[in-house]
Amino acid sequence: MSIDPGLRRLALRTLLAAFPGHTPPGWAIDLVGAGLAGHTLFGTNVADPAQVATMTATLRAARPDVLIAIDEEGGDVTRLAHATGSPYPGNAALGAVDDPDLTRAVYRAIGDELATCGINLNLAPTVDVNTADDNPIIGTRSFGADPARVAAHAAAAVTGLQDAGIAACAKHFPGHGATVTDSHLELPVVDVPLRVLRDRDLPPFAAVVGADTRAIMTAHIRVPALTGDAPATLSPDALTGLLRQEYGFTGVIVTDALEMRGATLAAGGIVPAAVAALAAGADLLCVGARVDQSLVERIAAGIADAITDGTLPVGRVEQAGDRVGALASTVRRASDAAGGPSDLGYAAARLAVRVEGSLDGLGTPLVVHLATSSTIAEGRVPWGLGPHLDGTEHRRVVPADVTADALRTAAAGRPLVLVGRHIHRVPGARELIETLAAGYPVSVVEMGWPSPWRPAGVRAFVTTFGASHANGRAAAEALGLAA
Repeated sequence: MSIDPGLRRLALRTLLAAFPGHTPPGWAIDLVGAGLAGHTLFGTNVADPAQVATMTATLRAARPDVLIAIDEEGGDVTRLAHATGSPYPGNAALGAVDDPDLTRAVYRAIGDELATCGINLNLAPTVDVNTADDNPIIGTRSFGADPARVAAHAAAAVTGLQDAGIAACAKHFPGHGATVTDSHLELPVVDVPLRVLRDRDLPPFAAVVGADTRAIMTAHIRVPALTGDAPATLSPDALTGLLRQEYGFTGVIVTDALEMRGATLAAGGIVPAAVAALAAGADLLCVGARVDQSLVERIAAGIADAITDGTLPVGRVEQAGDRVGALASTVRRASDAAGGPSDLGYAAARLAVRVEGSLDGLGTPLVVHLATSSTIAEGRVPWGLGPHLDGTEHRRVVPADVTADALRTAAAGRPLVLVGRHIHRVPGARELIETLAAGYPVSVVEMGWPSPWRPAGVRAFVTTFGASHANGRAAAEALGLAA
């Protein structure tokens, strides 16, 4: 397939690719030299900070203004600390503490770590207002369910990151917090009038525009009153009309990963999704995690073909490329400043812990980890109290596969502490806990998004508002079981 070299370079300027492994393959470096906007790093790219710094320096040698992005939200979504869990609490915990100055400081610390590693674009913060307790993809990534609180912390997070010289990318416009399905797997629908969207979901985006966020990420969600049959990522009314014209955003509009089914189902594939997103007003197309050279070339060719046949105005793509180039030219380069984790995140996580009931008389309990799956956004990041315990016995069970009698027998008279996340929707967990608590001393630690559910009869219900390494340590300390 032949492609005009000028159009290929123009198309590449709008693409954020990815690659496997701890060392950039030759094709990933060559694409940067050919004009590719940049690459997103995932946990599979990260071994340790020194390795990441070497990797980003290799990319930057191909072109100094390359964008190197990452999803480093703190809390449950971390790439730098994917092997251990983040040393920072996530947004739900920060929202529970409700100190915007603390939120700004935490995000400044995250930004300093990214700068030390040579990363210059953070695909964070998540500024969705989580109004659905059963939201399967946002949850503790949100600062809360109150639009004003989320707006205040969203602005603080953006300020903290950008004070560190890292471009912030607030997400997911126009708001993913009311969904009960995952846009990685299907196209969620938020069927509400525009006035509800303006009152409930959009205030944080107005706040981050006011805080001069460098970028905003789109959501693969359909809001019929705004986007019609299309997801917001592919909707001119959402991106150009609402975000650009009404809210006055002048930075870079970044798509959520185009490999997600919320985009590909609506557009008929990743290449038509890329063309439609650019036509709608997006500037930087995040391809996703499963990327190789052939996919990048196929998308670039599709964009070039759309320009050639008049489907996509060349001026729109030039505008997108210029915005991306302006972003890349203004963000911080790799830094030698100290950027390792401090105790700030652990102190913040302690402030977020809430205890209902009493932990008196807990003694030396049996701690039971209720196994649950991870979301695609979280990945397989360790969580729980295990790494933080002082020698207290610790077991992992699948709630649907264990009986209350078996746990009582294992406890042998000791109190039970059951630890899980979003326990109210884990198969078998509610029934297991309620059966145990009816006649046995039980305390519960909720490390996911808290729901109104509280099991009758438990001695204590502890909420951490997240499952990061910092949240786990804070919970162990609150229980008096920390090493």
